[in-house]
Amino acid sequence: MAPLLEARDLRRHYEIGGGLFGRPGMVKAVDGASFRLRQGETLAIVGESGSGKSTIARMATLMEPPTGGEILIDGKPTAGAGAAERRRLRLAVQMVFQNPYGSLNPRKTVGSILQEPLLINRRGDRRARELAARAMMDKVGLRQDQFGRYPHMFSGGQRQRIAIARALMLNPSIVVADEPVSALDVSIQAQVLNLLMDLQDEFHLAYLFISHDLSVVRLIAHDVLVLYLGRPVEQGPKETIFATPRHPYTRALLAATPSVDPAHRKIAETVRGELPSPLNPPPGCAFASRCPFATDRCTAERPELRSVEGRLVACHYAETIA
Repeated sequence: MAPLLEARDLRRHYEIGGGLFGRPGMVKAVDGASFRLRQGETLAIVGESGSGKSTIARMATLMEPPTGGEILIDGKPTAGAGAAERRRLRLAVQMVFQNPYGSLNPRKTVGSILQEPLLINRRGDRRARELAARAMMDKVGLRQDQFGRYPHMFSGGQRQRIAIARALMLNPSIVVADEPVSALDVSIQAQVLNLLMDLQDEFHLAYLFISHDLSVVRLIAHDVLVLYLGRPVEQGPKETIFATPRHPYTRALLAATPSVDPAHRKIAETVRGELPSPLNPPPGCAFASRCPFATDRCTAERPELRSVEGRLVACHYAETIA
């Protein structure tokens, strides 16, 4: 099956002014990410804050152009596409944002919010748009008597259902979900995740799912891409990565997931420190200063992604880490 979304050596760099006395610099928010996303599948991109997850989300939705590499949607390059073709490609990818309290217009009713994408893109008459909006409300579990209500009258979970419904109004093939449940209570998270999976089955959607929570990723993902300081460090099927993580950073993320197992908690204690500055990344492996397995080779030579036991991993000692 051909991928609906493909990234090839994707890069996004930002020039940072030095101010009055400082020196200008370059932040490599994303520095060489490649992946494929197929119909009906979910690719989860995980990593701590500052790893480049949301930057990939913005490039995938064509909100920002890549500095290098390319993005293909439905097999068609987005760079150099004409205005009409770029508009068509953009409509195929819709986004669900992290904050359900800030992503909805407080001055518009639910009905208006859901009809707006259709109105902007001149789809259907007024009656057809209303019927489509009401039908989508049913799909996401909202009542018909809520059609004329405003966002402040809904809970966080209900607002995120509205945001999901809005993203689906144009019948996209790809949905980019940027931390869609991180602002919700745990009990509500499960409901929204189940809704996303049900909608994926019904509409054969492909999800690019951005998250820092591996317990959420374990539930919804098919494949996982782990980012560290803008670069992929491990990438492959969810079952493989969760069962036998081969990069120390992936192990650290898994260990940080709460557990009652003492052995699990012991692993978490072996990783110290914070993410290095993206303005001044260290030579060699960027994770070396925090890695319990690091050697002189790690600080001098940057590991490249290579195939190890059914996944790609960027670690010199991936085979010996268990």
